[in-house]
Amino acid sequence: MTHDHDLVLRPTPQQTAAALDPPAGRNGGDLVIETLTGLGADTVFGLPGQHALGMFDALRRSGLTYIGLRVENNAGFAADAYGRITGQATPLLLSTGPGALTSLAALQEAAAASAPVLAISSQIPSAGLGGGRHGFLHELRDQKASFRDIVKSVHTVRAASQIPSAIAAAWESALTAPHGPVWVEIPQDVLLAETTLPVVTAMDATPHDLVPRPELTAVAAHLLQNAERPAIIAGGGVVRADASGKLRALAEKLDAPVVTTFGGKGAFPWEHPLSMQSWLEDRHTTDLLEDADVLLVVGSGLGELSSNYHTFAPRGRVVQIEADLGKLESNHACLGIHADARIALAALLETVEGAPPVSEGPRGSGGPSGAERVATLLAKVRERIAGQELTLEQEVLAAVREALPDDSPSFWDMTILAYWAWSAFDARHPNTMHSAQGAGGLGYGFPAAIGAAAADRTKPVLAVSGDGGAMYSIAELATARQYNLPVTWLIVDDGGYGILREYMTDAFGEATATELSRPDFVALAESFGVPAVRTTTESLREDLTKALAQPGPSVVVLPALLRMFAPTHL
Repeated sequence: MTHDHDLVLRPTPQQTAAALDPPAGRNGGDLVIETLTGLGADTVFGLPGQHALGMFDALRRSGLTYIGLRVENNAGFAADAYGRITGQATPLLLSTGPGALTSLAALQEAAAASAPVLAISSQIPSAGLGGGRHGFLHELRDQKASFRDIVKSVHTVRAASQIPSAIAAAWESALTAPHGPVWVEIPQDVLLAETTLPVVTAMDATPHDLVPRPELTAVAAHLLQNAERPAIIAGGGVVRADASGKLRALAEKLDAPVVTTFGGKGAFPWEHPLSMQSWLEDRHTTDLLEDADVLLVVGSGLGELSSNYHTFAPRGRVVQIEADLGKLESNHACLGIHADARIALAALLETVEGAPPVSEGPRGSGGPSGAERVATLLAKVRERIAGQELTLEQEVLAAVREALPDDSPSFWDMTILAYWAWSAFDARHPNTMHSAQGAGGLGYGFPAAIGAAAADRTKPVLAVSGDGGAMYSIAELATARQYNLPVTWLIVDDGGYGILREYMTDAFGEATATELSRPDFVALAESFGVPAVRTTTESLREDLTKALAQPGPSVVVLPALLRMFAPTHL
């Protein structure tokens, strides 16, 4: 009788010969790069530094594509976007101390948005570790402690033989639902020391499936199929799990209206009769969700933005499917199902019985159908927005939508036009609209778009920033030009931090520290060799269409003072 633990993978004669006679001149950095290659990586992002040179020198001997950005935080945003677009763990190579710490804000965004970034940092030489103060360049008392509260897992290496296993464990962690950033750090001397270890070949780091408990999906199915007024909130977990098709099938089976969170844009078709779109910052939407007798929340923790700033108070039963255990029942008591969205929705589809014919109303109650409830809601939303004299903002957003190809990804910084887009932009395919609303830091849009363009050079990518956020990322015009990436950057120039100006004026009567001196963005872009144009609201659609159609990077600058629609949570 043979047991699984008795099975041994025996090397071939060729593998044995290669292992016994590895090529000379390899070091710990080669083990890093060989492991990443063996795990299936094809592109790495980063920025070199003195302690990390062993890794970067090894890149020269590899087949990996390297995209080097000018600021570590921007490199992190680029890796984040590459991971979101491809679903792959994306290596981010960093140096020690300041270089490592500069990536923190990007890793926070990756954590909030569940982006699988595999950050690999160097460390000071091993002789300086242990908590003493040895005076090494970039020395921190405990570098990994700065990252432990942000990333999913921390993996430390102290010898060359640990490198493949540590990176493989980190890779598996990054890709196990919920996806997220991970941290590996390796001392400089370990990266530089020559090694006689065999060349790393194929590595196995298969993420674990997160399967729902069947007794919980049975209860959830019973609640949903007997609901008179079901509704669904679809979050970013649906997009990351590639579960949009299953979501649509379940919504149609239940005749349940669906609203997508800002992180879940594209998870449900915008023009579907059951689509409430994304108007979560609207009391009419909140009212409909509160009125649901059974509310299914998939892939969302119902945080601040997804709950209309915590004013949402459900009156019916709530079923929450969430891969992040920390988000499960963190804001509302519910039937919590800890599972990957795709697997859980598949289980519900197999278990839930279909809804009655529309003519019978929900569950034969005689009430309005799901589509009728949605039509009434959207009419109320349109009426509310129409009463606020915000034609300019809607025209600008419509021009962006018309210019952008349906299957092109877009990346939005924290700026007023992005805040409009969260609620009002039609992301016509899943996984095509991304923003920094997870952690809410400035500077995300353009470097993230660079990462997405590196993932797929066959379609243009749009980045949207305000002039304040754009100043965080100007250096990356050089990156976009160097690699000739098809990124068009729309900069809405209103002379300052527009949203903060609006918040402060509303709260205090006047704004402080929001007005900014800024460069001539067109001339600045052209100095990098990037074509640029200054547009108007009337010519935006045409100018943006032209920019997106041309190869390589481009910049479109729109001087405009946009306003937000009035909030309903105050």
